[in-house]
Amino acid sequence: MSRIGKVPIQIPRGVQVTVQGQLVEVKGDKGVLCRHVNKGISIVVEDDTVRLQPQVSGNPSIKALWGLNRVLIRNMIVGVTTGYRKELEIVGIGYKAEMKGKDLNLTIGFSRPLVFKAPEGIRFNVENQVKIAVEGIDKEKVGKTAAEIRCLRPPEPYKGKGIRYVGEYVRRKAGKTAGK
Repeated sequence: MSRIGKVPIQIPRGVQVTVQGQLVEVKGDKGVLCRHVNKGISIVVEDDTVRLQPQVSGNPSIKALWGLNRVLIRNMIVGVTTGYRKELEIVGIGYKAEMKGKDLNLTIGFSRPLVFKAPEGIRFNVENQVKIAVEGIDKEKVGKTAAEIRCLRPPEPYKGKGIRYVGEYVRRKAGKTAGK
């Protein structure tokens, strides 16, 4: 039995969860999210809770997907109520970020600035030209977008220059030693 899958999901006020076959739709103040649940898992919406149950009890792959789908539906509910946010910081002399409409304009040591287009449902917020906030209602999209921005110039181990998550520890290496 999945310990995570057994726990019911509480539906807060202002959130509406509808199930049509294997499609779950969650509506809230911030928007609407839809997701297909794996076959073999049934979804029951009662009053202010959502319960997931495996249809076949002996299949180990269904047990694994049971907990996964429960967490994905819970993330959808949290997303439409409060949303998700990942913060990045830019470290390096001359490195900066600025908004260009809805897109992000990054000057990070290349010959020309990079323009990072905002995916649908994602907003950027730039503070002090060195802090970038990626915001949205879909946790997966927010995390993927933040990872893609970080991959443009990951922090290097010698001087620590690059784009990193706020609070991320970058292990520093000692440089070359001076000649004798």
